[in-house]
Amino acid sequence: MTPEAEGFLRRAIALAATARAGGNPPFGSLLVGPDGTVLIEDHNTTLTEGNISFHPELKLAVWAAQQLSPEVAAGTTMYTSCQPCEMCTGALARSGLGKVVFALSGEQLDGLKTSGHFDAVPLEGPALYDEARVPVDGYYN
Repeated sequence: MTPEAEGFLRRAIALAATARAGGNPPFGSLLVGPDGTVLIEDHNTTLTEGNISFHPELKLAVWAAQQLSPEVAAGTTMYTSCQPCEMCTGALARSGLGKVVFALSGEQLDGLKTSGHFDAVPLEGPALYDEARVPVDGYYN
């Protein structure tokens, strides 16, 4: 890892500290453009804004999808204090960002937690394939 990349990760960690100081879970992220400039940064605001989806990775992915051309987005790198969760990973895949670099892994994060674990919601399916496929069939061609 380059010294520049380490500096961006340290900034993401500082944003995580800002989130925690403000009463939110401690996560922070920034998006660096192809030329090495910081395009946007944010931190977790799930508690203070009352929205469970306000993870910084998701907020930056939405911003990038709305504000950047696909070519520019593909050249970006997101630096984040922790490995993105499944919700954020899905958004990142759809946003067209080039790469994500994280400090803590999900496994390392879990090792630091004594509470705050989320039980998986039971999923049931698939069902009604012939009906469910009608609005989808051909969309992704």
